[in-house]
Amino acid sequence: MLEKLQDRVHAGKLLADEIARKYNNDNNDVIILALPRGGVPVAYQISQRIKAPLDVFLVRKIGVEGHEELAMGAITETSTIYNEDIIAMLHINEESIERVIKRESAELQRRNEKYRKGKPAPDVTGKTTILFGRSFFAFNSFIYHFCYISNPKKIVIAAPVAAPDTLKKMSKEVDDTICPLTPRNLGGIGAWYKDFTQTEDNEVIEILERTNRDFPVPTISAEETAKLQNEAIVE
Repeated sequence: MLEKLQDRVHAGKLLADEIARKYNNDNNDVIILALPRGGVPVAYQISQRIKAPLDVFLVRKIGVEGHEELAMGAITETSTIYNEDIIAMLHINEESIERVIKRESAELQRRNEKYRKGKPAPDVTGKTTILFGRSFFAFNSFIYHFCYISNPKKIVIAAPVAAPDTLKKMSKEVDDTICPLTPRNLGGIGAWYKDFTQTEDNEVIEILERTNRDFPVPTISAEETAKLQNEAIVE
């Protein structure tokens, strides 16, 4: 029987051990991106272990109006993705799409101000980019595109616990997947932690500020961020 994780710190240290066997930041060519909020305390352990910069990856689902749980796309700081099949099947008009994008763009900017103090997007060009967060699997194609247009050296998906079939699917989209705990019957992620207490915003902000002092996050220019967002629209 697989042992449960104690908490996010334990999960992060376990994952850091696995990652350190394959990757280090000796050449200053690794960056770690985590989804807020719960992903940051875990990813922090990786950052400290391999001495690499850590930042948040901000993504918002573009939900269908009236059925927000159904995604017709997603938006990041540097790209917008549309699910044309959903849009066509539900006959969603352009005005509805624009309203949702405007709302989610505002929320994306709000989160950028909260977690990143309004900084431009992280620069992953030529870097091994380690992506962390349990929601990554729901947004894998969007995350892959974000990194693809920014020309990273490698894309690595990392998670303390995930279903084997999920990792198999992910391995076809990215360069590497690292996950020490792969139960056949996953259920809820929280069930694999003895302590799965919610992470608060102030903890996330403090971790990011502390890490950035030790390992500054490279960013692209504000102009390039805007250019990518305007150009990177994928159907």
